[in-house]
Amino acid sequence: MGYIRAEEILPIEIIELIQQYVDGENIYIPRKVANRQAWGTGTQIKQELMTRNQQIYRDYLAGSKASELAGKYYLSEKSIQRILREISRQQSAHFTN
Repeated sequence: MGYIRAEEILPIEIIELIQQYVDGENIYIPRKVANRQAWGTGTQIKQELMTRNQQIYRDYLAGSKASELAGKYYLSEKSIQRILREISRQQSAHFTN
């Protein structure tokens, strides 16, 4: 996300109005709801995390302990436990359907 100088895109009247509320500060103007994108859109991070989490689950099924997995994947034990729970639920849902 870049930053654009207000005077390059906004009329002076708008700038003066904004200055009544925040003078010389940086502000974030969110996207319109219709233009928002889901987290991870435009990158492969969702797929990479899913692949990593599935590998964590396979390692767990192969006998690794949560504490070992935490060290191996540089995550907290709580994160490993959450991942194991989520993958386990997904597996159960997949086999019941």
